Amino acid sequence: MAPVIGFAGFSGSGKTTLIEQVIPYLKQHGLRVGLLKHSHHDVEPDTPGKDSYRLRHAGSDQLLLATPHRHILFFEYPDDEDREPALEDCLKQLDHSRLDIVLVEGFRDQPITKIEIHRPDYGKPLLYRKDTSIVAIATSEPGDTHPIPVLDLNQAASVAAFILTWLESAEPARN
Repeated sequence: MAPVIGFAGFSGSGKTTLIEQVIPYLKQHGLRVGLLKHSHHDVEPDTPGKDSYRLRHAGSDQLLLATPHRHILFFEYPDDEDREPALEDCLKQLDHSRLDIVLVEGFRDQPITKIEIHRPDYGKPLLYRKDTSIVAIATSEPGDTHPIPVLDLNQAASVAAFILTWLESAEPARN
């Protein structure tokens, strides 16, 4: 399984923006990057009226849409089944043989290695104080002192460099 590192923070802290900026740096280093994003919102990634949409809404429980450029896998759950997706189940759906690293956005409470995204001006508490899985903080105020590495939220290159260093130390654990 590819090494997994998460990005944890409160809504609006900038997780998606940071990940979007970090991915190109990781790609420049030749990494094959997988991404798993958790959302509490019901999203519709398909176009109404298209065949895949029609077939999915006809009642299929799983649908794999395959094109020459991408595959999209849909899992449908009954309306009465109000459940949060399990991180482990989601990770199993990725083809780890084609990945060097998996970035996870969300799943804040899961015990995976994570970088905390923190904006002090939002008035939210620091997560690392109660979560030993957090190995660094990416913050809009990088001058603060903490017992774990502090990264500048506005410097995606330095966050990517931290991830690359972490990945090198995680490599032996993969084998």
